[in-house]
Amino acid sequence: MKIELHKIPVRKVVAGFKDSAEEGVTAYGDKLDIRPKYQREFVYKEKQRNAVIETIKNDFPLNVMYWMIREDGGYEVLDGQQRTISIGQYVNGDFSLDNRFFHNLTKEEQDTILDYELMIYFCEGTDKERLDWFTVINTYGEKVNEQEIRNAVYTGPWLSDAKSKFSKSNCAAYLLANDGGSLMGGSPIRQEYLETALSWINDSKIEDYMAKHQHDKDADKLWAYFQNVIAWVRETFTNYRHEMKSVPWGELYNEFKDKKLNAKKLEAEIIDLMQDEDVTVKSGIYQYVLTRNERFLNIRAFTDKQKREAYEKQKGVCIARNAVCDNAHFEYEEMEADHIKPWHEGGKTISENCQMLCKQDNRTKSGK
Repeated sequence: MKIELHKIPVRKVVAGFKDSAEEGVTAYGDKLDIRPKYQREFVYKEKQRNAVIETIKNDFPLNVMYWMIREDGGYEVLDGQQRTISIGQYVNGDFSLDNRFFHNLTKEEQDTILDYELMIYFCEGTDKERLDWFTVINTYGEKVNEQEIRNAVYTGPWLSDAKSKFSKSNCAAYLLANDGGSLMGGSPIRQEYLETALSWINDSKIEDYMAKHQHDKDADKLWAYFQNVIAWVRETFTNYRHEMKSVPWGELYNEFKDKKLNAKKLEAEIIDLMQDEDVTVKSGIYQYVLTRNERFLNIRAFTDKQKREAYEKQKGVCIARNAVCDNAHFEYEEMEADHIKPWHEGGKTISENCQMLCKQDNRTKSGK
């Protein structure tokens, strides 16, 4: 990682300062992305913002900042975003300090601010080096999330197009996934839609996908994949429920998209499971009806009272069939509750269907 310190006066840094809301914040003659397009918007609170300007006015040292050198020769702020925006907004006349806007200051006072030298490290290196470095320095101000860090590293035409589709309020991905009921949680502006789509398309290896496609002219492949996922969900699960927004649809699409599924039969089973009191995670029903893995349902456990009743009734003896323990006696803490009639065969989590088995036999029976 190559890191060089530069002293740059405020007047050069804020030259051409432009805040375009979701389209980003730029300065330094349009060569610096202070806040890239569609990154979530956050600024200092008034007290923090004013402290930055007071520091500069009094010629006190301001914490160093870090800029990443992009491949196109431009720059992107890695650390110092809120400080830079605060300075730009003050010089731009967006707020006052002690009831005086920048334009109310004397020429000498203005020059004191504009000639103040900011200590800025220019950073240049491989994708991995920049990713690691950004993670390390992400310790001040508002924390950025993992996808925002990735976006700072894998800049290029592909990312710009991906952001326009997945990272803007009311973007195409948001409108598609929410047409007829929300199929996704999270917020596009916080990069959660983009992160989710990337995770689905490449088996959670997000950095690998972004590195591979960084210089693609567009993100049409990712967008087409996302459209296919949503279309498959709407076709397979025809009745919308709010629990659907918590389901990892891409993972299910990847595994089951080529299998013939009966939407009516699935819906009938979902109705029954939604009414089953033993199913404590209703969103897991959608994964269960396709995978048959009960862990997605988090079946309601027997209560301590039910387990103690069964233990006393059995007098502490493990009653497993073909018991590995030869139906030996155990202390209460050495045993686990088990459904006599398995849940998937209609057995309920009630006292009459509870038996206590030694841990070894129970886990052997359950395949754990």
